[in-house]
Amino acid sequence: MILLFDADSLIYSSCINVEDLEEACAKFDEVLMSIVNKLDEEYDVKELIVFNSAKGNFRKFVLNSYKANRTAPKPPLLNQLTEHVIKEYNSRIAYGMETDDLVATYWNKLQKEFGRDNVIIVALDKDYKQLPCLLYNYHVKHQTMWNISEQQALYNFYTQMIVGDSADNVNFCKGYGVKYAEKIFKNCKSKYQFIRKTFELFKQIYKSKAREKFITCYTVLKLRT
Repeated sequence: MILLFDADSLIYSSCINVEDLEEACAKFDEVLMSIVNKLDEEYDVKELIVFNSAKGNFRKFVLNSYKANRTAPKPPLLNQLTEHVIKEYNSRIAYGMETDDLVATYWNKLQKEFGRDNVIIVALDKDYKQLPCLLYNYHVKHQTMWNISEQQALYNFYTQMIVGDSADNVNFCKGYGVKYAEKIFKNCKSKYQFIRKTFELFKQIYKSKAREKFITCYTVLKLRT
């Protein structure tokens, strides 16, 4: 089994309530290895590929308000711990996109080469649910393995286009939520059907600008593979 570990969230949390860089590094290393060891007991882990840090993000050029709501100060040790992880784990860095885009790109390549059931994405980010993948949420309160089908991946992505993503300040269909998505996607089977139902809502909201808004929303939310 190949593990693709999105380390950004763990790096951030490892900087909280620690006194110095040494403690932050130890905290990160301990949690990471505990996750890998847990998965190795069941899936026979052969390789771990770590991803963290991103430089440049095309989405901010597509949508000016993207992540503009993130104004909280970063933990003081964040940059130093980021560099530690890059050095110690030879982690992959995303350029011109986000970490989850790079993870998704690796996943797509590796699942084609080794088989979909031989690659696990390890992350807290819900955006990965738009991929028909094995996804492990390592949060202590969850520790859940998701086996996402093609159908579920389509449903998850187009639901997100309607519901939006408050964490990234993306909300094109204000006032429409999960229940609405459940209703209109109830009988959808194909990608075309999901697109048609979603676009109908965009036409209702944006009239002549529906296509432009739909494309912008899709571009911002869709992971690159």
